[in-house]
Amino acid sequence: MTSTDRPVIAAVDGSSHSREALEWAAHEAVRRGLGLTIVHARTPDRRVEPDTQRREAEELLDRSVRRVSELAPELRTSKLTPLDFPSAALTSLSRNASLVVLGSRGLGGFRSLLLGSNSLAVASMADCPVVVVRSGPSDEDTEAAKAAEAHTDIVAGVAADESSEGVLEFAFETATSRPGARLRIVHGWTMFSSMLSGGPVFDRDAVADSAERTLAELTAGWREKYPQVEVVREPVGGSASRTLVTASATAALTVVGRRRGGESLGLGLSPVAQTTLTHALGAVAVVPC
Repeated sequence: MTSTDRPVIAAVDGSSHSREALEWAAHEAVRRGLGLTIVHARTPDRRVEPDTQRREAEELLDRSVRRVSELAPELRTSKLTPLDFPSAALTSLSRNASLVVLGSRGLGGFRSLLLGSNSLAVASMADCPVVVVRSGPSDEDTEAAKAAEAHTDIVAGVAADESSEGVLEFAFETATSRPGARLRIVHGWTMFSSMLSGGPVFDRDAVADSAERTLAELTAGWREKYPQVEVVREPVGGSASRTLVTASATAALTVVGRRRGGESLGLGLSPVAQTTLTHALGAVAVVPC
């Protein structure tokens, strides 16, 4: 299966969060020239008749398809209703997807939680990038809604190692699909991280210069490959997660990486990625690297 055959997957459950995720996924599928698969997982529940559960799932999917046809009539859509727990179903489907998109919380979440368990689990285990969409301004808040639509920056958080390759590729591709989008590449550094990597230890200016050189080296080849994308490099002394969360307020998408291989041990997300995903003020993409 080629990359153009792998659809964008939108998870729906009838919540307002999933409706926003569906709309985000539809627009992104159009930008990337991909199909859209709308998925509603039917959680096994002996208290509900299978036929009733199946009928309700089909009704939800039909409403979702109609909404997508209103937004993007040209978009190829399909629908699935697997009998499985949401995180397990979406993780399995991610093996043949370009992107999985879901809301930050579903119908079963506690309102006080910043991030739902399914969103966190899928972002931690999926084989493809996962975008978690946060609820934006209400329809009544017209000015805030217009301001949110005007945000075009793509923000990417990178580390000074090979894990940045996947993050940069996804971020540059996303910026390319959005005419006029600027890509801000954030790299956080501390005196301690410099010491661990064998860099300067006692001279803060030397550490800052080293971080700037590292970031320039990380992005050099990518800027040549995507000359049409305006790039802003931001080496940040201190907390990278704090910088990413702040930047997410005015970003169309914030991109962070996740190391492969630690899922079975619960090590899928780094502290920076988990903090950004939990506290970001806009959509966040988690890219397996």
